[in-house]
Amino acid sequence: MINQVQTQKQQYKILPQQIQLLNLFHLNNLELEQRIQDEIDDNPLLEENGATDELVADKTAKDAVQDFQNWDEYGYDDIPDYKKEYENYLSTEKMPDRPLAESVDFREELKRQFRFLDFSEKETIYADFLIDSVNEQGFLEGDLEAIANELSFKYQAWVEESTLSPILEAIQSLEPRGTASRNLQEFFLIQLCDRDQSCPLIHNATAVVRDCFSHLRQGNMERIKKELGIDADDLQSILKLLASLRTRPIDETGSSFQSNHSIIPDFVITQEGEQIQVNLFKSRAASLYINQSWINMVQDAEHDKTKDQHTRQYLRGKLNSAQWFVNALQQRESNMLKVMKAIVQWQYDYFQDGNISLLKPMVLKNIAEKTNLDISTISRITSNKYADTPFGYISLKNLFSEGLSNANGEMTSNKVIQNSIEEIISIEDKSNPYTDQQIVKLLTDKGYGIARRTVAKYREQLRIPVAQMRAIWG
Repeated sequence: MINQVQTQKQQYKILPQQIQLLNLFHLNNLELEQRIQDEIDDNPLLEENGATDELVADKTAKDAVQDFQNWDEYGYDDIPDYKKEYENYLSTEKMPDRPLAESVDFREELKRQFRFLDFSEKETIYADFLIDSVNEQGFLEGDLEAIANELSFKYQAWVEESTLSPILEAIQSLEPRGTASRNLQEFFLIQLCDRDQSCPLIHNATAVVRDCFSHLRQGNMERIKKELGIDADDLQSILKLLASLRTRPIDETGSSFQSNHSIIPDFVITQEGEQIQVNLFKSRAASLYINQSWINMVQDAEHDKTKDQHTRQYLRGKLNSAQWFVNALQQRESNMLKVMKAIVQWQYDYFQDGNISLLKPMVLKNIAEKTNLDISTISRITSNKYADTPFGYISLKNLFSEGLSNANGEMTSNKVIQNSIEEIISIEDKSNPYTDQQIVKLLTDKGYGIARRTVAKYREQLRIPVAQMRAIWG
């Protein structure tokens, strides 16, 4: 028997235009340039302004033909011959300060290697996204579930975590081996798997890393010996073996591949006295416009009933798409400036000279409340964005941190505490390093009253091993 039931419910749906706008917020400068170029190629109504008058005038002045010089002027001038000969090869205005060495970004090299594997075009796109999510030390930023959600949002198609797992394993098998490891434990296991597992020492070391890594980080050697049934001599040999392993897929010297990841900032921050000015590195909304002749053509086609319906619909769709894209760029730049100014206002003391000890606790919700924007919008505007400041390039994501209360009851950014831990460990006696409890005491003397487990958590986030391991590694 068929029954008809009437129900009423509320649903929240995001419009496709809103999704596209959020995707625009997420793009950095390089990705935005490619997005604009793709839109111009696809939409004939959208055009870009040419070179400015100043650039044209400058180019004309440089390319101007010199006046005629006869032999007397040319042969008896005071310019040495070696300068004339040298200028035939290299302009003195563009003379380099030092030789330019060719370098290869390890991310591009990984992408090149991945093209030789047997994966589909869609999986190759996912692999490129994973490789771009690798930090400068060679570790993957974020877990697979979060990356799968980002890919689903970006390409508007559901991506499962299980789909990315074999792709990640393939990336980790490329050179340099172990790149895109999610943590130090996984990187150690990859290195140990490359060695002879029939060797008892390698087998036991693999078991320690796989099954007792948390005990190893905490320096609980007695627990490791008890769970694996090994004696002190075997454990000492295992620790020496682990000390010989690399702790980063990409080392600082660039021996695996020289990392030359160029950063193009999205914001430029300057200081004039007590005032801090915030500007976009490059404004693109003002350089795009809709061709007026095409607008007239669309309007004429709307009134001309003899025109084919598909033609009118095509022209109308292209006009609406061009208008939306220009407005979206304007909204993107307006919101970016609004968010960056709110961040500078919140972190005013830090932006005076870049002293990390002046960094205040700040979360996405704080900036969302100041700008009246959604938290997801703040997250995408600050993701993968950099600012050019008087004290160097900074990542906007590094400015966000939770807060802890110090001895005076004031909130202190956990970035400040992490920096203090790094400073303490950098000056410790390498033969007798500080334990986590000793670091707690030293931080307490500085006015930061935190628990030992918090120190251990921050130390692990900084990828600093426990005192016993630091003593072995020296």
